[in-house]
Amino acid sequence: MESNKDEDQLILDDYIVYLKYEKKLSKRTIEGYQYDLLQFRDFLHKRNRSFINCDFNDISNYLKEEYDKVVTSSLARKNTSIKMFYKYLVINKIIKDNPCEALDRPKLRKKLPNVLSVSDVEKLLDINLKTVFDYRNKAMLELMYSTGLRVSEVINLTTRDVDFYNNVVRCFGKGSKERIVPINDYALYYLKLYLEKREKLIKRNTTDVLFLNNHGKELTRQGFEKSLNIIAKDKGFKFKITPHMLRHSFATHMLNYGADLRSIQQLLGHSDITTTKIYTHVSKEKIRDDYNKYHPRNEE
Repeated sequence: MESNKDEDQLILDDYIVYLKYEKKLSKRTIEGYQYDLLQFRDFLHKRNRSFINCDFNDISNYLKEEYDKVVTSSLARKNTSIKMFYKYLVINKIIKDNPCEALDRPKLRKKLPNVLSVSDVEKLLDINLKTVFDYRNKAMLELMYSTGLRVSEVINLTTRDVDFYNNVVRCFGKGSKERIVPINDYALYYLKLYLEKREKLIKRNTTDVLFLNNHGKELTRQGFEKSLNIIAKDKGFKFKITPHMLRHSFATHMLNYGADLRSIQQLLGHSDITTTKIYTHVSKEKIRDDYNKYHPRNEE
């Protein structure tokens, strides 16, 4: 199986070069496709399969397994990533038959976002500050919960994007749309602490990227998720916590505490308020849960 793993890596490396130089896709888009295919590759390897010898059932089973883990848009992207990849393999005669021929686009479904409680957020962000990575992670997660930024927006921030005087952060969302988002004093305090330690990560590199990895380079989405998983495990969480859960929690908690839906739309960078309205459903779920839990006539 080791040779298949090596072969898969070579095929994937060549495909990434193709996306970059032939298709001329953006760095962020390529990273998304690469991330999807790496996850699919890991799924295959656990079943002693590979890119070359997998079939329709393997792909279908993978997408079914992912169905309950991700939102519909992410599942659709995974579907597209795999379809594009296998079309490339057929065109380049790496495989003869395309196993995606009968693959349907995932059916749209309403799936409420997973949201942390306020106490869970406090538990997650209660990080003991010892190493420079603790300072980085604390600042990074406090920033995310304070602003509701997407993980892609967080890792692309530069030191110039945080305005400590006006308490705002500038980011570039989908379609490279710029938006200015307020940030609270609490998050700014830990950002300042991190910036005092940040030079320990720079090493020989010269960069203005805000959040750096141990090589002094831009933190990747995978690096962010790895750090978050380690923190969540250390805090004793029994369920997986994703970066997007902090964004969902930010929006839901804002709504629960009385924020206007239009304000939340602007903060999240949603072009259409119907996207934001899903959080009203989350709040209604909370109301129903509280009713069932606390009304004296609902005792079992």
